Amino acid sequence: MSGQNSETLLVYVGTYTRKEAHVEGKSRGIHIYRMDLSSGKMAFVNTCPGVVNPSFLDLHPNGEYLYSVSEVAEADGKPGGGISALSIDPETGELTLLNQQSSVGQGPCYVSVEATGRYVLVANYGSGSVAMLPIRQNGALGEASGFVQHEGSSVNPSRQAGPHAHSILPGPENRYAFAADLGLDQIVAYEMDLEAGKLTSVEPAKAQAGCGPRHFDFHPNGRFAYLINELNSTTIVYAYDSSNGSMREIQTISTVPEGYTETNYCADIHVAPSGRFVYGSNRGHDSIVIFKVDEETGKLTTVGYEPTQGEYPRNFGIDPTGQFLLAANQNSDSIVVFRADSDSGTLTPTGQVVEAPTPVCVKFLSR
Repeated sequence: MSGQNSETLLVYVGTYTRKEAHVEGKSRGIHIYRMDLSSGKMAFVNTCPGVVNPSFLDLHPNGEYLYSVSEVAEADGKPGGGISALSIDPETGELTLLNQQSSVGQGPCYVSVEATGRYVLVANYGSGSVAMLPIRQNGALGEASGFVQHEGSSVNPSRQAGPHAHSILPGPENRYAFAADLGLDQIVAYEMDLEAGKLTSVEPAKAQAGCGPRHFDFHPNGRFAYLINELNSTTIVYAYDSSNGSMREIQTISTVPEGYTETNYCADIHVAPSGRFVYGSNRGHDSIVIFKVDEETGKLTTVGYEPTQGEYPRNFGIDPTGQFLLAANQNSDSIVVFRADSDSGTLTPTGQVVEAPTPVCVKFLSR
């Protein structure tokens, strides 16, 4: 499923379908597109309804299932959000809802599937917790087998009065899982028990007070991790030790130009498949920041900033071949396709702009 020789990719776009406290939902569900890898052209396939606020998605390693959060504070009259399992039609890429389980917390905002495809991990932003749910043989989800409630606060009284788990991602060796918590200024680390489906806390990685950790990504070589911080517009580089899951901070770099003083909230971060560049999204500056990676040290140097041609670029996606970056402009209802230069890392608009209501997450599936 690498996508290296594919001529087309399926693109799944997570959205907001109804109004929540922080965003006006305009969509009917998960949007599905087919993308031409020679031109970057996107063709609409359909929209899959049935999941409320499917704002973040992830794919099963076998490419047969998709998992979506239902980012709400209450579901079925009970406190807490949901996680949905959907099957993928092997011919058309269209989705069919299999089932939904509780995320065991409010406002789930991030879902990931560990490498063996046996468990889904979810981060609950609203209640500041994480959970682990087993995947059944048919792709449907079982009830949560593991759950951890984060505790604590940090220095920003309006945003950090309590924990806010904003993402959870397995490490490159699939032994540990890491949750960036905006409210705690930490990457909370866990050892995953793939037999019992449990999470056991290990030493967290600290970040600067008030930075507000949001998303992070690992370098393909497994030696470095990159954290983007929502509240102070920075990226932190960590040296990663896979033997014990520990992270050591080695650099902090701004995601916005020097002298920029207007409001900005960082959102998403991805390492290019080549490992040579790191990209991050700025909401407010409305750009993708481009960093070059030092292959030896993992440290970053700023290449530049590419306007996303829209408002409030939330998450974005880099296709598996590294040729294209798709920026999801949440507040202007568009997905803009950029071609990524493999030598310089710079982004060039292809002219492909897809109208899509409240797009916030982009995932690719090779066929």
